[in-house]
Amino acid sequence: MVSGLVDRGQREVGESFVVGPFGVGTWSLDGTSVGEVITLLETALECGINLLDTADVYGKEFGAVESLLGRAFSASRGLRDRFVLAGKSGIVPGTPYDSSTHHLRTACEATLSRLGVDVIDVFQIHRPDSFTHPGEVADALIVLHEQGKIREVGVSNHSPAQVSALQAHLPLELATIQPELSLTHLDPIYDGTLDQALELGLTTFAWSPLANGRLATGEGVSAELAVVIDDLAQREEVGRGEVALAFVLAHPAAPVALLGTRQPERLRSAVRALGVSLDRTDLYRLIEASTGRPLP
Repeated sequence: MVSGLVDRGQREVGESFVVGPFGVGTWSLDGTSVGEVITLLETALECGINLLDTADVYGKEFGAVESLLGRAFSASRGLRDRFVLAGKSGIVPGTPYDSSTHHLRTACEATLSRLGVDVIDVFQIHRPDSFTHPGEVADALIVLHEQGKIREVGVSNHSPAQVSALQAHLPLELATIQPELSLTHLDPIYDGTLDQALELGLTTFAWSPLANGRLATGEGVSAELAVVIDDLAQREEVGRGEVALAFVLAHPAAPVALLGTRQPERLRSAVRALGVSLDRTDLYRLIEASTGRPLP
């Protein structure tokens, strides 16, 4: 990761792409219309958001969100090419995890068909399959890459040890890691996930940075954390959500915050987090409030 890019709010993804500090997460799009999806994505581009994250398991029916995005791409020529398109496979309802070479290859091809595209820019293993050897996972990624069906590879919800095991068998450099990260889920800060991202140069795609919206509304958040967030929001003249997003963006691993919303105005509000100034005291104050434990 080049520090100058972080200073400008940009992140490198492998050797192929540069994205902004936010991405559009699509898990909630099932049930929206093609027109609504196009409006949302055009708004994202207006806000400087050029990362689009999806997965084959998103939707009430398997593949539903990918199919919806495919219809949007077909209806709006050139829209797909303006995004870095990140996909995920490896979850099979009822199994639930399958990262075998056969499944990953067939799943990728099915994703390409539903999206109506020729290549996935960033292909990620959605969750670790403990009963597939990492060498077999690597074999699938190598073949898909050689066939030109994927450009960069990454993992989602993997531990540092699982990342290392896969990388040991993979001649390609992993580009991304996608953990859950928010003020109510600090594990990646302490379990080595973000440290490994810094070590290996992985770009972090942080999912649920607003804890499914709870950090923006204050519902289900501890009173102590809500007080600190509200205090900082008042000082910075922004909403609660922007403070929570600024916290995620502040880590030196330079995470990309994935925004899972159907509403264009929430994208416009989210980017205001870039103007929030949290110093080291603010950040540790938020951590203390989140954990309920004073730091030594």
